[in-house]
Amino acid sequence: MGMKQPSLFLSLLPLMFLMALLALNVALFADDASSGPNQLALLLSAAFAFLLGHFALNVDYKDMERRALHSVILAMQAIVILLVVGVLIGLWILSGIVPTMIYFGIKLIHPSVFPLVACIACSIVSLAIGSSWSTIGTVGVALIGIGKTLGISEALVAGSIISGAYFGDKMSPLSDTTNLAPAVAGTDLFTHIRHMFYTTIPAYSLTLAGFLGMGLFFTSNNYDPAFVNEVGTAISNHFNVAWYMPLPALIVIFLAARRVPALPALMAGAFLGAGAAVLFQPQLIGEPLTWGGAYAVLIRTAHSGFSIDSGNGMLDALFEQGGMLNMLPTVLLIITAMLFGGAMEATGMLPRIAAAILSFVRGTGSLVGATISSSIVCNVAAPDQYISIVLPGRMFRHAYEQRGLEPRNLSRALEDGGTVTSVLVPWNTCGAYASSVLHVSATAYAPFCLFNWLSPIISTAMAGLGIGIKYMPPAPEQHTRTNTNEHEQIARRS
Repeated sequence: MGMKQPSLFLSLLPLMFLMALLALNVALFADDASSGPNQLALLLSAAFAFLLGHFALNVDYKDMERRALHSVILAMQAIVILLVVGVLIGLWILSGIVPTMIYFGIKLIHPSVFPLVACIACSIVSLAIGSSWSTIGTVGVALIGIGKTLGISEALVAGSIISGAYFGDKMSPLSDTTNLAPAVAGTDLFTHIRHMFYTTIPAYSLTLAGFLGMGLFFTSNNYDPAFVNEVGTAISNHFNVAWYMPLPALIVIFLAARRVPALPALMAGAFLGAGAAVLFQPQLIGEPLTWGGAYAVLIRTAHSGFSIDSGNGMLDALFEQGGMLNMLPTVLLIITAMLFGGAMEATGMLPRIAAAILSFVRGTGSLVGATISSSIVCNVAAPDQYISIVLPGRMFRHAYEQRGLEPRNLSRALEDGGTVTSVLVPWNTCGAYASSVLHVSATAYAPFCLFNWLSPIISTAMAGLGIGIKYMPPAPEQHTRTNTNEHEQIARRS
């Protein structure tokens, strides 16, 4: 017997099963849900999808396994980058790079404008380097530390960091997703970027206004200038801080802006951090300084992360992070999530859900809304932002052509729905990465990711109103045929 086509109800069963397990994990384990329970929930959901595919749809198990494992292979680059970022964070704290950025940050930035400043700073960096991940893993780590010291909600700070990072990622010509979306839709890069201004500028303007308002009306009983000064003094007592310490971070940003791939750029940053630690923080490496001793400290920090016993609990908690080992729960989350997404696609259940969404399309507005909705569904079910761009792009491209819509409309909808919402899903590769690096759960920071919520909402609303929609000009042959008919009528009159 051949493979059966799944019904919509059957296709939704693995998703409902996953949602039920995730809700149970949150209820039982709270913030610890992503430290193991959610990984098992995704693994069980993948097994459930395999069972449905084999016994209900007659899909060959070996074919499902091959395609699901191929989905995991697609995430290997993200996994390696995540491990390198863990190394980089540990070494950048040991070297004094992150402590120096926090030291000057708490001295210069007032709490009332901090959410706004954090968002703008991450926007600029992400625009320059084209990577939300690199922005969050470098500048974002320092900003979350500054916010914590100033007594600002970590969830709010994480939301402002992510909003800025994803604005830059979405609009930068150096971003991989910004290049992928027009390639899938069939338009060129700069036409795509210009077309995104229609929806992105209103969303970003409202985002900045929102963070400005939160900052101006933000009052925190936790903000104590004396405590902030105490933390600053503790940093300067345990680390050598100087204006030139953030230079390795600037070099990484420069390399990324020069289109050096993320992995070698981050590796370079890790090596620079190791060198800076030996040169500028000998008191942390060990005195008298020996090459063997220095190597041991660097390797231990790169593997297990940085830790310090300063006598100041806030300082110890602030800098006790980084290392490859601490990234392993996130790596497992990505692997199991991609396995589940691969199973959903291999059984035909994910395309069936997307096709059901397409059946509701009646006009241009609903077509754009369906595209955005499908990208969001892909971010949940096949949890990787690249899939959320490629799969709906392939499915809806013909529908846009049939309605005479330029490909730039499709590419913009893919970014408004796929790129920016990926980080809101805790088990998506992007959500898992951000929560791991910033040490804030996705469920906590998601309500404050203003830009990531506003982008799909504004894009759908503007499409419904017919604002910023570009139609294809009449085909050349139609224009030629019209001219020929006009010439024939003139000839008859003559």
